[in-house]
Amino acid sequence: MNKSTFIIKRLLACFITLFTLSFVIFSLLFLAPGDPARNLVGTRRVTDELLEQIRAQHHLDEPFLAQYSRWLRGAVNFDFGRSIRTNMDIIDHVAPHAGVTFQLVGISLVFSICLAVPLGIFAAKNKGKKIDRVINIMALVGSSAPGFAVGLILLYFFAFRLRLFPMYGASGIDSLILPAITLSISMGAFIVKLTRQAMLNEISSDYTVFMRARAVLPHKILDAQLKNASSPILTSTGLLLAGLFGSTVLVETIFSIPGLGSLLTSAVTFRDVPVVQFIALALAVIICLASAFTDIIVYLLNPNVHQSSKSKQGGL
Repeated sequence: MNKSTFIIKRLLACFITLFTLSFVIFSLLFLAPGDPARNLVGTRRVTDELLEQIRAQHHLDEPFLAQYSRWLRGAVNFDFGRSIRTNMDIIDHVAPHAGVTFQLVGISLVFSICLAVPLGIFAAKNKGKKIDRVINIMALVGSSAPGFAVGLILLYFFAFRLRLFPMYGASGIDSLILPAITLSISMGAFIVKLTRQAMLNEISSDYTVFMRARAVLPHKILDAQLKNASSPILTSTGLLLAGLFGSTVLVETIFSIPGLGSLLTSAVTFRDVPVVQFIALALAVIICLASAFTDIIVYLLNPNVHQSSKSKQGGL
C-alpha cells in the first residue's frame, strides 16, 4: 500500500467515524428527558400556544431524522444555531472557552512529552538499577494519584501558601501552569511506562545486538532505537490525548478556569442542547483527527510497522 492510499483510507475512516458519532450525539440529546421548548420560553408565561410557536420556530416539531439532517447540514456549513441561554451564535459563544482549554491542553502535552520521554529512555538504559526503580515508582504514583487530589495539593501549597500562582481563573499563562501540571502528572506517568517498554524492546532486539557487534557508535544505535520505538509512543500519546481533553472538565472545575469543561457542565445543567451538541461534536472531531494524524505520521516515519502488523493479522 502506497502512502497516498493509506492516507486516503485513514481519513475516510475518520470521516465515517465522525458521521456515526454525530448521529449518536444528536440521538442521545434528542432522547434525553425534558422539553427544550420550555427552556426557550425564558421568563415568559408558559402557554400551549407559545410552546407550539417556539417548536415551529426552532423545528422541534419535525420528525427525528428531519431534525438530524437539518442539524447536520448546518454543521457542515459551520452553522450550529444559537445558544438557548445567551441567544449568541454557538461558535462565538464557545470560542473564548475553547481558546482557554486548548492552551491548557497544549501546555500539558508539552510538559508531558518533554519530561516523560527522556525519563522513559533513561530508565530503559538503566534497567534494574536504582534510578530505574525510582522512575518506576514515580510513574506508578503519578498514574494512580486522583487528578482532583493532585490539583488541590498543588493549589494549597503553590497558590495559597507560597502565593506563586493565582488561586483561580485564567488571567494569563501563569494561571494555567498548576492546572497543566495536574493534567501532566497522570499523562506523563503513562508515557514514561510506554517509552520505557518500547525502548526495552528495541534494546533487546536483534538489530541492536548486530550494531553493537559491528562497533557502531552509541549515538547511532540510539537514533535507530528511537526511530523504531517512536511508533508505539506516538500512537499511545495520540490516544492519551483523548483522555487529556476528558480530564480538563474536572481540572477546570477545581481551578475555576472558564474553559470548555466548565461551559459543558453549565450547558448540561441548564439543558442548553445546541451548546452541548457542538462541544461534544468538536471534541469528537479533535480526537478523531488527532488519532488519524498520529497513525499517518507513524506510517510515514516507519511504513514497515503497518505492514508487519497487517501481515500478523492475516496470519491469525
